[in-house]
Amino acid sequence: MAVMAPTYDESVTRDDRDPIRLLAVRDTPLSVDEVFGAVGDDAAGGTALFVGTVRDHDGGPAAVTGLSYSAHPTAEAELRRVAEKVAADFPVRALAAVHRVGDLAVGDLAVVVAVSCPHRAEAFAACRRLIDDLKHEVPIWKHQTFEDGQEEWVGA
Repeated sequence: MAVMAPTYDESVTRDDRDPIRLLAVRDTPLSVDEVFGAVGDDAAGGTALFVGTVRDHDGGPAAVTGLSYSAHPTAEAELRRVAEKVAADFPVRALAAVHRVGDLAVGDLAVVVAVSCPHRAEAFAACRRLIDDLKHEVPIWKHQTFEDGQEEWVGA
């Protein structure tokens, strides 16, 4: 089955010309301020931010009580690939994406992504592509638990 990837964070080693400012898969709580701060750029006229949180339902009859995210060891490489594609397809000035792994409770932050571009429409479009492609292409899975004792893997 899936293994939890080690904490990965390449913000320390990035090239200053690289618009990808922060990419991380972490087992510690996420910070909106950190992600937002990473995409600050004087040439950007628009910044779009998406925050994904653990919700208390998933369409079934029982409430979600918590979940656990697991990541394949290649998750960080896939996250980098997705980010590079977004940066190539849009006029990205700065981009950041951080996903949580491990046990999360309802209300916890699961993912935070942000993109800065010269204009707001570009920032919105790039941010949407970033989160959509992250969700569909990066091998991170969630295991949900419900108040009735049932469990379910999603995306595995």
